[in-house]
Amino acid sequence: MVKRAARLRLPPLPRWAVVCIWVAVTAIFAAILYRLTKGMNHGILNPKGEIAERQRNLLAFAAALSLLVIVPVYAMLFAFVWRYREGHKRSYKPNWDTHKVYETIWWGIPIMIIGILAAVTWVTSHSLDPYKPLASSKSPVQIQAVAMNWKWLFIYPEQNIASVNEVVIPTNTPVEFTITSDGPMNSFWIPQLAGQIYAMSGMSTKLHINAYDVGSYKGLSSNISGTGFSDMKFAVRAMHQTDYEQWISTAYASHDALNETVYSQLRKPSINNPVALYRVISSDLYDTIIARYMHPDSSQVKTTEENQPSQTKLPTSQDTDHPMHDMGGM
Repeated sequence: MVKRAARLRLPPLPRWAVVCIWVAVTAIFAAILYRLTKGMNHGILNPKGEIAERQRNLLAFAAALSLLVIVPVYAMLFAFVWRYREGHKRSYKPNWDTHKVYETIWWGIPIMIIGILAAVTWVTSHSLDPYKPLASSKSPVQIQAVAMNWKWLFIYPEQNIASVNEVVIPTNTPVEFTITSDGPMNSFWIPQLAGQIYAMSGMSTKLHINAYDVGSYKGLSSNISGTGFSDMKFAVRAMHQTDYEQWISTAYASHDALNETVYSQLRKPSINNPVALYRVISSDLYDTIIARYMHPDSSQVKTTEENQPSQTKLPTSQDTDHPMHDMGGM
């Protein structure tokens, strides 16, 4: 039975039938892919801010430029397979290695594409510089982001407030993030608003964003930093200016003050931390965090037990009566 089936030969299909089959298969695959991804948040492909949109456009341009090579290559692949299939009666002329026209085509097109990509990369590397302020008639909102084990602390130095695992920004207003780490090297990333930027202890990096639409966007760490890395996420809430000012007032009215003892507890490794709001007592909290690694104190060396993650609730000022007059000795 098997041998009989092996001897069976399908009748040869005309070229138009083969083309129709390939088009049908491609259409079915595209329809299935669209159905599976419909309604999903596509991250960088669904930008909600100025920087993310420009990065998406750059990605789309590079992909479209690559198709100038990919599409002809696959088209010729299938054409050659069909043209020189078993039993063909076409003449075979493989000696093209000295054909000047063909050599110009298959060397010239890749060189041209690489040249265009190089020029575009040079221009966008400068225009998308994360340190470059965004053009706007409004003054940027200043936010200091601190990567901790394994949570994010956001300090609003001009409003004297801070939040954990949540950052609130006004729409259509530039925001300047100053980023560092109070722990291992990390990476700050809001896919729908901007690309990732590294957070390193003892150093500051910057990132400028501008959210177009009201909404809640996912922020995360994109650099493996230990046990709680996968849970090191935060929410980015973009809202209208009036709602943003109301949130600022609510945060400032918080009964929890970020004093020395509270911060000492906060910086201990922990995972799945809930959102928390604080009033900031010390105006130089961010500088103190950086100075910790520039002038390390031997007394700050942590034991193995202190580095173990916990899932306890975040500390509040109600747990301590010590105000943070000087964080330099932390």
